[in-house]
Amino acid sequence: MSSKLAPKFHAAVFFVADVERSKHFYRDLLGQKVTMDFGANVTFEGGLSIWETNYALNTIFKEKAQQLSVGANNAEIYFECSGVDAFYNKLTSEEPSLRVIHPVVEHPWGQRGFRIYDPDGHIVEFGEPMSETVLRLHEAGLSLDEVAAKSLMPLEFIKMVLQ
Repeated sequence: MSSKLAPKFHAAVFFVADVERSKHFYRDLLGQKVTMDFGANVTFEGGLSIWETNYALNTIFKEKAQQLSVGANNAEIYFECSGVDAFYNKLTSEEPSLRVIHPVVEHPWGQRGFRIYDPDGHIVEFGEPMSETVLRLHEAGLSLDEVAAKSLMPLEFIKMVLQ
């Protein structure tokens, strides 16, 4: 396909039952900056948007909208943050009703992260940047080749991070 014709990814949209509740979650709890707010449709810096479910379904499917339902556990968005343990502790202490899928764990590829649900049951993952994973693994005594094998990162990336 010609690069002129190839589409460029712009945003991900979650359909939500209550825009204000979800806006509070993403803006106030997760610190995401609202760039546009049209009431039933809110866009955050970085490409995440939320749409009120009925408004979205009616806009997209018109008269067929009432025949449709939307689910949960079928999509995940991913954030990176330094200090995932501190961020996890902050979130769970500020929002005791937060639905945690799993606390901070080390994944098989060495990255540390955790997952929670947003108010509508969408999966939200937080992971340390892979550059931090590489540094942590190297500081734990792994050789460059061992870091590459564990993290699945190319040796060139590892060398760049460790410079």
